[in-house]
Amino acid sequence: MNILLHPTYFPNVAHIVSMIHSEKLLFEVYDNYQKQTYRNRANIYGANGKLALTIPTIYSQKNRQLYRDIKIFNDEKWQALHWKSLQSAYRTSPFFEFYEDDLATLFHTKQTFLLDFNFKCLEVIFGCLQLEFQYMKTTSYESKPSNYLDFRYLVNARKEKEYKLESYMQVFSNKHGYINNLSILDLLFNEGTNTVPYLQSQKIQL
Repeated sequence: MNILLHPTYFPNVAHIVSMIHSEKLLFEVYDNYQKQTYRNRANIYGANGKLALTIPTIYSQKNRQLYRDIKIFNDEKWQALHWKSLQSAYRTSPFFEFYEDDLATLFHTKQTFLLDFNFKCLEVIFGCLQLEFQYMKTTSYESKPSNYLDFRYLVNARKEKEYKLESYMQVFSNKHGYINNLSILDLLFNEGTNTVPYLQSQKIQL
């Protein structure tokens, strides 16, 4: 099947499942930017439960701005905060050290545009999964795309659907139980080489 998606910051498991099952993958790059979505947010499993990592952006609500034009607000030193949060959350996970070097460069190199950075994150993730990352980008915005299943709704963080995904062992599950559909990083650090078989076994319905 052909899938249309928004590129997001370290996508959640449902996002990656849809990518894994796609025959052709198309990313939306002509949409207007919206706040409180996964465009600039990823949820991980911290010591106190679900923790949102949010990239600060330079954004004005007065005028519509295209997602591809949104710049990252780097004065807040968000990269250092996100990396420390990931280390704190996953340093005891089975596979954090295995992928640490691949991911570290993303947090130690200044990033300018949010969309470009999200594509870099996706490229690193697919590299960790040892999968080819083949995709196309939209050339215009279509509210009702033809020839592609519209999975752009997965970007919505406020009205997120409940996806039936199999549970797996998480670092703090003995404290807070299993937390569903976190960032792909949670699955990767906990499952490592079993990540791809897990993703292939899951299904996401429109």
